[in-house]
Amino acid sequence: PCLWMTIPTLSDPSLAPPGKHLLNITMQYAPYHLRGEKWENAAATLRERILTTLESYLPGIRQLILHEHLITPEGWEERYGLTGGHIYHGEMGLDQLAFMRPVAGWGRYRTPVAGLYLCGAGTHPGGGVTGAPGYNAVREVLRDLR
Repeated sequence: PCLWMTIPTLSDPSLAPPGKHLLNITMQYAPYHLRGEKWENAAATLRERILTTLESYLPGIRQLILHEHLITPEGWEERYGLTGGHIYHGEMGLDQLAFMRPVAGWGRYRTPVAGLYLCGAGTHPGGGVTGAPGYNAVREVLRDLR
């Protein structure tokens, strides 16, 4: 699996007890629908695979875990309202990138409704590029106001 890790306690120690850290691991990209299996059954297998991958780079990491919480795509949808469990508000596939994000014809942040603009993870350049979709959308709004 492709893992993206952050340790927010390096910049904000108040997120964990003294001497402890928080490691956030995001696995990209987990499908919402699994072939012949439900996420409630597959989650333990996924957890083991992630920890095995981490162990190859960080030997002994399992023994350091005091608490863990795994969120599946179904959990993202149920808990946070992210349709299909998409933390980036849609697939990061070729059919939904650049000028095709979120859909063909809407890649310039405008919608068919005059004065209604889009921004956020569902627009170009996609999720994980903090601030860029908002900046780009504002640029289009300002162009239209001129």
